[in-house]
Amino acid sequence: MDMPLHLQHCRPLSGPDQRMDAATAAALLKTLDGWELAEHGQAIIKIVHFNDYYRTMAFVNALAFIAHREDHHPDLGVHFNRCEIRFSTHDVGGLSLNDFICAAKADALIGG
Repeated sequence: MDMPLHLQHCRPLSGPDQRMDAATAAALLKTLDGWELAEHGQAIIKIVHFNDYYRTMAFVNALAFIAHREDHHPDLGVHFNRCEIRFSTHDVGGLSLNDFICAAKADALIGG
């Protein structure tokens, strides 16, 4: 059995040959909680809601720590009571396994 995504670590990837195919992306998306394909399958997104700004910022800071550790950084939209998360691997021009690893780590952070 493969290791769960949230326990895996990102690795450096570059070039279009490292881009994930649509079938693999669709299968991995089913293992995540509330994530959606966006931008014609080039990214995954999720909006996480919180009770207040403090909890939103606590999540953002924890996610930033994980992103730094994994060297794979999301685009974030930070608001009073929600955070919009977008993962895509710019160096491959679309989705890679790194996006799904970090999405799973974000889900683990919020208990998903």
